[in-house]
Amino acid sequence: MGSMVLDAPASALNNAGSDTGAKTDNAIVVKKIPVQGGYMHPYVSAQAVRYWIRTNLELNADRWKAAPVRREGKIAYTDSDPLKYWDDDLFGYMRAPSKKTDAAKDAAASPLEKDREITRISPLRVGTFVSISPTRVVSDFGTMTRQQGDPVPYEHEFYRAHLLGLLSLDLTASGTFFDGARVGFKNLDSFRRKAAEEHSLEKLEVRKQTAFRLPLAERVDRVTTLIGSLALLNGGAKQTVHYTELTPAIVFLAVTKNGNNPFYRMLTSTPTHITQFHEPAFQELMSVYKSSFLSKVYIGWAQGFLDHEREKLEGAISKLGDAGPLVTIDHPVSAIEAFTKELGSNANPSWYD
Repeated sequence: MGSMVLDAPASALNNAGSDTGAKTDNAIVVKKIPVQGGYMHPYVSAQAVRYWIRTNLELNADRWKAAPVRREGKIAYTDSDPLKYWDDDLFGYMRAPSKKTDAAKDAAASPLEKDREITRISPLRVGTFVSISPTRVVSDFGTMTRQQGDPVPYEHEFYRAHLLGLLSLDLTASGTFFDGARVGFKNLDSFRRKAAEEHSLEKLEVRKQTAFRLPLAERVDRVTTLIGSLALLNGGAKQTVHYTELTPAIVFLAVTKNGNNPFYRMLTSTPTHITQFHEPAFQELMSVYKSSFLSKVYIGWAQGFLDHEREKLEGAISKLGDAGPLVTIDHPVSAIEAFTKELGSNANPSWYD
């Protein structure tokens, strides 16, 4: 369970396409939520962040096994084999047999049982990353002048914001493949069930559903690889002209007993649209959720980013009393690495039950 803040000093990380009402024919606008007074909350969609995470894993994680994408006409799907492919396991999938007789078949694709669709709810959940404070989105104008004749104008938007988003990874469902009849729990068909049995996967009941489960070491390997990759987060639109460093400026991370995310209200906006640490919310959080934390609470806060607010957080931690040792604060990369190490510890197998 966790939250992250991305520092976007002059960025356009997720665009909404062309603006038909703009002054130029090729104006590109960012994704944003309007509020009163001409202000906006720029945002990055959860789909975009998931794409960044998945692509980053494919490029930088040596052990990561990415599923190939298949296409039949206008339908695209991953191979949907969670035993073999790590992103099919942790990012979920949906695949149904094609009813078109002329559909292009890929001989390399894993077979799918006739008349049975398979679906898997993603153990990884990602929220929309929305600016903490409202801001004014501005337009930038440029021209293409390398050609002969009149310059060709173009226009695009960008913003300055701190983008806050939530993340969650279901450790119980990671490496656990349901064989039920409910939507989201129909992870397997006869071919995948046979493969699970041939690989001697443990068969058990999880959340009142029949399931097959990978060995613990394999599940931990997949989980820690995914979480560890957050320290190297990269991606985003307009990076050639609005290069933005996407190493999180702030992270809050912990293993909890349930799926509720306690970290959403740690940062708020002042009336003058400045990001601030909400100390009473933090104190309340540590009191209410103290018994829900299974791990330490790992906080990463980069020096040079809202230093005064970090000092307020450090002061709040010093006031926690007995709960103080439960919280650590470091650079976000170090916090992610320490959290990943605890996730992979042999002392914590019950977290994955």
